[in-house]
Amino acid sequence: MAKTITVQNFEEEVLKSDKPVLVDFWATWCGPCMRQGPIVEALAEEGYAVGKVDVDKETALAQKYGVMNIPTLIIFKNGKEAERLVGLTPKEKLKNMMDQI
Repeated sequence: MAKTITVQNFEEEVLKSDKPVLVDFWATWCGPCMRQGPIVEALAEEGYAVGKVDVDKETALAQKYGVMNIPTLIIFKNGKEAERLVGLTPKEKLKNMMDQI
């Protein structure tokens, strides 16, 4: 299951992770986010490091990372943003990106 990421656990769960982390910035009212959700959950079940940030609850994180549209998917590696995708993204594309980073 994807971890819920908050301001309080972002550094530990994402920035200090020893493997790449896919972070899904989403909201409950966002239709494409609702379709993206099961895709990122499936990646988490396959063993990828995945976190979800509810932009309505964690506005500071969304602002810090310049999230203007959702869903926004950011892959962090070694504490830094490595890739960013905006909009509904297929599972295979995400898997390929996570595997190549």
